[in-house]
Amino acid sequence: MISVRRGDERYPGGDPDAGIESLHAFSFGRFYEPDNLRFGPVLACNEERLAPGAGFDEHPHSHTEILTWVVEGELTHRDSAGHTTVVRPGDVQCLSSAGGVRHEERNEGGAPLVFLQMWLAPKKPGGEPAYDIVRGIADSTPYAVLPAGAMLYVRRLAPGESTAVPDAPGVYVHVVRGRVRLAKEELGPGDSARITGALGLELTADEGAEVLLWELSSV
Repeated sequence: MISVRRGDERYPGGDPDAGIESLHAFSFGRFYEPDNLRFGPVLACNEERLAPGAGFDEHPHSHTEILTWVVEGELTHRDSAGHTTVVRPGDVQCLSSAGGVRHEERNEGGAPLVFLQMWLAPKKPGGEPAYDIVRGIADSTPYAVLPAGAMLYVRRLAPGESTAVPDAPGVYVHVVRGRVRLAKEELGPGDSARITGALGLELTADEGAEVLLWELSSV
């Protein structure tokens, strides 16, 4: 089963007067849709746009795996565990908030910043916070978020190139850029697909594309 959500259906949020614009693929904050709370462990897929100098002041998280993917610009991350990192396109950053951590995220560069942030629920609450960053992750290289039973694949596809969709109980697909075909569905930037019982599916690029695919052990 494939359920497609279009980019223009995402919920707008943020604080435009403060230089923050957000688009939410799932119920988030004051935007509540009871049938759109999560997909398996995936709780949020937010596209954040920060003007130069804008950002999210220090705030707490707990019991959430927070993965960040920068689309353009540079994101400065600081957290209460002592990490200060500049995250750039091609880097995968993961903050495991576990029993509790605080962090801030800012655009300290001179150009607009666009990034995706995805939140996943761990199978077990608690534990100690952890932080990881992979610089310039290679195409197709799996990135495991073990506490959530999830695996991320970043695919950068040339026009006409295809990639297999993982055979898994659940797969979450998000198109970062370009246009692709999945079964009979055409997906463009910001579109996503929630797939249950994936078996033998392929995703094909109609033009150069960048796609995030989450392999989920449960839905």
